[in-house]
Amino acid sequence: MSTAARKETIVELLARDLNSNGGVFCPSPAAGMKLWNNHPRIYLDVARTGEAKCAYCGTVYKLKEGEHFGAQH
Repeated sequence: MSTAARKETIVELLARDLNSNGGVFCPSPAAGMKLWNNHPRIYLDVARTGEAKCAYCGTVYKLKEGEHFGAQH
């Protein structure tokens, strides 16, 4: 299977789904992943730009439209 044929997984998050630093970890149960058989756990900073893509599996974690984290304007 080529990389182009792989479907990108997008996980929409609410601001309350982010940790106190504005991030999430991948792999994540929110993406339907079983934690025991996936890649190493990595931190993704979602709050900074509103989304982040996992370098291992390509899953994109993003804030739902209208959601804001912390004191951002």
